Amino acid sequence: MTYLYIFVAFLLPGILGYGGGPAAIPLVQYEVVNRYGWMTMGEFSEVVAIANALPGPIATKMAGYIGYEVGGVFGAVVAVFATVAPSLILMIVLVSLLLKYRDSPKIKRLTMYVRPVIAILLGIITFQFLGNSLDGAGTLQTVLLIVVSFLMLERWKIHPALVIVLAIGYGAVFLG
Repeated sequence: MTYLYIFVAFLLPGILGYGGGPAAIPLVQYEVVNRYGWMTMGEFSEVVAIANALPGPIATKMAGYIGYEVGGVFGAVVAVFATVAPSLILMIVLVSLLLKYRDSPKIKRLTMYVRPVIAILLGIITFQFLGNSLDGAGTLQTVLLIVVSFLMLERWKIHPALVIVLAIGYGAVFLG
């Protein structure tokens, strides 16, 4: 029964928390502190602070930690799944609709308009990552990683996943 409660406690904020993780925090707080009493307000505040300090979506980090505290590893899995399930289901429905109407002129126009926006957003985030890398690792390390990664991808045709793993390994050994 605990796993069902965990599922419900994180599914509701996942459905109602429009606006992402920060919008879901008060909803999670109500479920975890007020409704189920799994944590005190002070403990919940510490979870929010820890989740904010770590990279990645705050809602899934909170769900994983609280789910683990309440129900162990399986509780963490249930909580994270419940957090992402509403978005996952909505994405599946929207993709199926998009595929169903992919020959529609309106859908073709829509995808034509969305592609440049996505390219611009990816370009912006690339420059943000570059700025963070220059600040954190320094110019020499950043340029070295860019050049070596480019050569691995374009010249030696190494799979991107392996390039990412090697870059993480390099960072852990030489920059950590």
